[in-house]
Amino acid sequence: MTAPVVELADIVRSAAHCFTRRPPVWFTWLHLKVLTAIDRCRSAALGGHVDRCSRCGQRAISYNSCRNRHCPKCQGRARDRWLAARRAELLPVPYAHVVFTLPHQLASLALQNKEVIYGLLFRASARTLIDVASDPRYLGAEIGFFSVLHTWNQKLQHHPHVHCVVVAGGLAPDHTHWVSPRNPRFFLPQNVLSAVFRGKFIERLRQAQASGRLRFHGRLRDWSQPRLFQSLVRQLFALRWVVYAKPTFGGPEQVLRYLGAYTHRVAISNRRLVSMEDQQVTFRWRDSAHGNKKRLLTLPTQEFLRRFLLHVLPRGFMRIRHFGFLAGRRRGQLLPLSKSVLADAPSPTHVMAGPSRGNDSPTRLWVCPLCGGAMVLIERLTPVQIRLRSPPATLMKHTC
Repeated sequence: MTAPVVELADIVRSAAHCFTRRPPVWFTWLHLKVLTAIDRCRSAALGGHVDRCSRCGQRAISYNSCRNRHCPKCQGRARDRWLAARRAELLPVPYAHVVFTLPHQLASLALQNKEVIYGLLFRASARTLIDVASDPRYLGAEIGFFSVLHTWNQKLQHHPHVHCVVVAGGLAPDHTHWVSPRNPRFFLPQNVLSAVFRGKFIERLRQAQASGRLRFHGRLRDWSQPRLFQSLVRQLFALRWVVYAKPTFGGPEQVLRYLGAYTHRVAISNRRLVSMEDQQVTFRWRDSAHGNKKRLLTLPTQEFLRRFLLHVLPRGFMRIRHFGFLAGRRRGQLLPLSKSVLADAPSPTHVMAGPSRGNDSPTRLWVCPLCGGAMVLIERLTPVQIRLRSPPATLMKHTC
């Protein structure tokens, strides 16, 4: 794969100092930590290591990665490790993909209360799937699924939503057999999911406000008044909340490939960046309103970084979570039971395979560029040691 013409790190080095010199009111130490990590990733500042080919003896020096979860260069290996751990948990049945989206009226409140609102989004969407699936009118079973939080759209604007990859079917209430869905396309009605999700989220939002867990700053300060907050609640109830279910796809391998496209994605990847010149950044985006047509968007570097930093998550916030019989406390008992009852049941029909995305398949381990042999680490280098072996750094002119 060819190296991108411009990387996020280049944009950070060019313009991030403007945030640190004249920081906006919303700029925190966490934003600074992310920018610093991206700037230093795979550079001499983090040190490096020497690898040798196990076949031909070729040596190479590599810089260390920052391993920050917001860095686009550090997610490939983390994704591969996560997918390898999930492989043993996948069941030989079809899966479904459901997306729960918050209305844009809550975007500002979510930015001021990320940990609370994103947590409510996880819990309300999960409870919606579990409760609707347990209803005998729709499935009457206990399901299991993964949920992944994304907070962006293709233009890097704030757009909080969760992707849920759901096992199409579940354990019967008495755990004696497997319940298959009646509808092969998708087994839960979207209009019911939308109404239930809206009710559960708003109820939890009311509880958060009543307990004082919500903070209101700036233009939202008036919402701290109970009467005006109730007006917001009435407005939210009048909306139709978006819940989108994609057609069911089947097979563990398709699920792994599908999950790889969502689990460790960051707000923007380096391959979407087109150019950076005259303090303007141009990147590709997909226009879903017009047949997913590829378009270009140009933003000032400061606006580009502002949009990118909207998606920095609170420290320690888990953006991949498991629910139902895949939840951590129940997985050890119910996952083997699910495999056991499925082994005794007739083989389900695997419907449409998940989309294959060549760029989202697991990355290969680093191999020797000369002979293709495996590269083995033989020496670690400190930042001082690796600077002594590196060419002089190119000075970059900074302008705001």
